Amino acid sequence: MQPMPQRALGERERFVAFAFAAADLLVEIGPDQRIVFAAGAFRARLGNPPESFIGQPAVNLLALEDRPTFAAALAVLPARGRLPPTSFRLADAARTPVAISGLHMLSFGKEGQVCMAISPLPSAPEPRLAEPGDLLREGRERMQAGGGAAIGLIELGEVPPEGLARRIDSVLAQEVPPGTLAARLGPGRYGLLPDAGAGPLDLGALAGRLGEALEQEGADASVSTSALPLATDGLTSAQAARALRYGLGAFARLGGEGLRGAGFADGLGGVVAMLGRRAATLRRIVSTRDFRLDFQPIVDLATRQVHHHEALLRLEPGLLAPGEGPQDFVALAETLGLTEELDLAVATLALAGSAALPEGQRIAFNISGLSAQSAGFRTRLLALLDRDPRGASRLMVELTESAEIEEEAFAAATLQALRARGVPVCIDDFGAGAAAFRYLKAFPTDYVKVDGAFVHAALSCERDRSFVAAMVDLSIAVGARVVAERIETEEAAAAMHGLGVHYGQGWLFGRPGPL
Repeated sequence: MQPMPQRALGERERFVAFAFAAADLLVEIGPDQRIVFAAGAFRARLGNPPESFIGQPAVNLLALEDRPTFAAALAVLPARGRLPPTSFRLADAARTPVAISGLHMLSFGKEGQVCMAISPLPSAPEPRLAEPGDLLREGRERMQAGGGAAIGLIELGEVPPEGLARRIDSVLAQEVPPGTLAARLGPGRYGLLPDAGAGPLDLGALAGRLGEALEQEGADASVSTSALPLATDGLTSAQAARALRYGLGAFARLGGEGLRGAGFADGLGGVVAMLGRRAATLRRIVSTRDFRLDFQPIVDLATRQVHHHEALLRLEPGLLAPGEGPQDFVALAETLGLTEELDLAVATLALAGSAALPEGQRIAFNISGLSAQSAGFRTRLLALLDRDPRGASRLMVELTESAEIEEEAFAAATLQALRARGVPVCIDDFGAGAAAFRYLKAFPTDYVKVDGAFVHAALSCERDRSFVAAMVDLSIAVGARVVAERIETEEAAAAMHGLGVHYGQGWLFGRPGPL
């Protein structure tokens, strides 16, 4: 019997063959970051056929703790053109380690698509904890879905030194069940959220494992646990989300005692009730401007000359509960609907302070996403600036992501009106949340401030260093200049300058204080 003649592969067949030789899964991702094509071993890897993933967000392919980083990689990929092989974990029960590589493809008359190949790795990447913001965002989504989930909380009786803290972080990242999102909320304090549909966490077993690790290191510290149900009975979604943010902040600062003091003994509704009792005090602080601004320099990394200052809110001792700080005050104001009044008061003080600046310098002040999307706030802020055009020319605005923007068109109108008056716009904490990448596309932007957690991690982790470099490339591509925060050493300053960052902010250049 004669062997069958071999037909030469066509170009398309050859490329597909090469791709599958190197990958288990192939996906094509549209501009909205949803899957438009899927092929490969999806059933074996993820339990469902490839066609069931069409239309889903691409981040759903990955384990919860890797989704924010993957979203960041997708966002910057069009500017860089290519994602080199990068380690992630799949969203299967074993959190299978994979290498993902991608290419941005352009075709005539269409927005670019991203083609990605997903290949198994011979060994797992080092387990790592998620960021607190990731836990908050996932908790907020669970509340909106009404899933009845709970965040598990673990607290060490004594705050471990940094070296031991990293060891405890590693143990916890290795011990949590598959699909569980675990984050260090504060020194010695952790929050954990199981995968949707999974049963409750065995917090006792996790606490026992952490206790063993502490004993092995010669540390004698107790480990306690509690749970925070995400029930939203009687609350609006906004009230519940803000109460959760405030409560997790209280636990990060003061542990279980702070959580009880925030009203969490009675759930999220208890927090809202407690804040209601404090509302009069907070309204008085805002209306009488019973606070001040300190100013931290931001310098040109090439020349070390001061470029501008950031205005930072400071309250006198005794105005807030023990352990609370400026960020807690801002969170309280957001929860109570006082954000616009607070942001206008800060803008007024920043405008007054601008008179003390040397020629060519500016003061950057923060406005919340809640304020930016308010037409009433826009009218009042612009009227304030129009009364002092010279002072307005010495200001900048930093848009914060403490509350996600829902009415992007209204926020864009506010930022465009500011830029029309010569007030530059900066996106704050870039990289800390997926929304910031969307803001960069939706809003006029002059500056981008890279979140300090990425800056710190980039000094020791090549993957984080690569993402900072990608953020710089993306920012420059849209015409924005880049600021890196948490610059505390010459090593950090040199590393950021080497990645193309233009400006630095941190204790290396000066602590907050009077102008």
